[in-house]
Amino acid sequence: MIAKIALASLKNRRTSVVLTLISIIISVSLLLGVEFIRGQVKQSFTRTVSGVDLIVGAPTGNLNLLLYSVFRIGNATNGISWEQVEKLDDHALVKWVIPVSLGDSHKGFRVVGTDNRYFTHYQYGNQQSLEMFSGASFAGDMSAVIGSEVARSLGYSVGDELVISHGLGNVSFKQHEQHPFTITGILAATGTPIDKAVHVTLHGIEAMHEQATASSSVRSLRIRKPTGQDEHTSSHDDDHEAHQHTPEQVTAIFVGLTSRAAALQLQYQLNQKNDEPVLAILPGMALSQLWQLMGGIEKLLLGISVLILVASLIGLITMLLATMRERRHEIAVLRAMGAGPLSILWLVQTEALLVALTGCIAALGIDAGLFVLLEPLLSEEFGLFISGTLLTVNSAIIIGSVLVATWLCSFVPALAAYRQALHAGLSQR
Repeated sequence: MIAKIALASLKNRRTSVVLTLISIIISVSLLLGVEFIRGQVKQSFTRTVSGVDLIVGAPTGNLNLLLYSVFRIGNATNGISWEQVEKLDDHALVKWVIPVSLGDSHKGFRVVGTDNRYFTHYQYGNQQSLEMFSGASFAGDMSAVIGSEVARSLGYSVGDELVISHGLGNVSFKQHEQHPFTITGILAATGTPIDKAVHVTLHGIEAMHEQATASSSVRSLRIRKPTGQDEHTSSHDDDHEAHQHTPEQVTAIFVGLTSRAAALQLQYQLNQKNDEPVLAILPGMALSQLWQLMGGIEKLLLGISVLILVASLIGLITMLLATMRERRHEIAVLRAMGAGPLSILWLVQTEALLVALTGCIAALGIDAGLFVLLEPLLSEEFGLFISGTLLTVNSAIIIGSVLVATWLCSFVPALAAYRQALHAGLSQR
C-alpha cells in the first residue's frame, strides 16, 4: 500500500524525480564500471603468464624483469649467457626452459626471439596452451609466428614475408631487409601481449644481426663462431649462416619445474650460488607486487566515484526536502485518512528507495550494454579483453551499499515529514 502511494507521489513530481534519477544512474554507473574494469584489468594481468615457475634474467628489479619479459614493457638492462640456458635445461629440478631474446620490432610490434619450446610450454590464463589459428610453428631459421593482433592490424597471412627493424621504436632507420622472415603460423587470440608480438627464431635473429653486431653496441645478442672455423665465409647463404651460430646471450628464460615446491630452492640457488649474476623471480609474487603498486590508482578512481555518489544522494535528499512544503496538503489528506506519523516517515523513505533502486537497475543495464558495445574497442586499443558478467558479488555489495546509504540519508526528509505530520495531528485537536 505504502509503495503504491509512494509511486503515485513520485509521478506527480516526475520532473525533479527524473533529474535526481539521472544523477543517481550516472554515479552508480561509474561505481559499477570502475569496479568491473578493475576486476578485468587484474584478471588480464594475472592471465598473461601461467605455468611458468621462475623467470630468470640479468640482475635488475623484480618488477622490471617481469614487465619487460612478460608484458614487453620497458627494456632489459643486460642479457644472460646461453650457458645459463643450457645449465638450467640440464638441472635435475627443471622440466623445461624457454629462452627469449628481445630488442627489435616490426612496425611498432615487439619482436621476440625464441624457439619452438615457446609454443609447446608457454601457458596463459587458466593454464591454457598457445594454439595456432593458422599455419604452424617455426619450420626453419627464417620462420616467423605472429600474434593475432599483428595479423589483424597489418593484414598478414601465412606465407607473407616481414622485415624486422633494429630497435623498439615505431620508426627505425635500420631495416634488416636482407634477412626477411617468412610467416609460418598465426597464433589464436589470447588477450595477452602475445597477440601483439612477432616471434622469430633465435638463430634467425642471430643471422639477421650478423653484420650489425660489429657496428652496434645496443644488441644484446652476439655471434659466436663455430669451433674449428677460423673465419666466416661471406659466400654462405643466410640459412646456412644461421645454422652455424648459437646465441651468446638471451634476455630472459622462462623455467618450468618438475615440482612447484622446488621453486624457492632453485630461486635461492640461482640468486645466491650462481657463478654468473642472475635474478630469478617467482611470477606470482612479482604480479602481486605490481598489483599493489596499482592499488593507489584503483583507490583514487573508487574514491572519485564514491564522491559522485554522495553528491547524488545529497541531491536526492534536497529534492525530497524541497517538496515537503508542497506536500503539506498531501500529508494532511493522508493523516485525515488515518495514516500515522510513522506511516508518513516510511512513505518518504520508500520514495527514496524506489528512486535509488530504479537508478541502480538502470545503471546496471546501461553498463552491461556499454561494455558489450565497447568490447572490440577495448581489446583493440587497450588490449583489455572483457569476460564474465557485471553481476558479481562486488556489484551486489555496491548496489546494497547504495540502497543502505539511501535509506540512512532519507531519514532527514522523512523525519521532517514525520514532524510535519505530528504538527498536523496536534493542530487538528
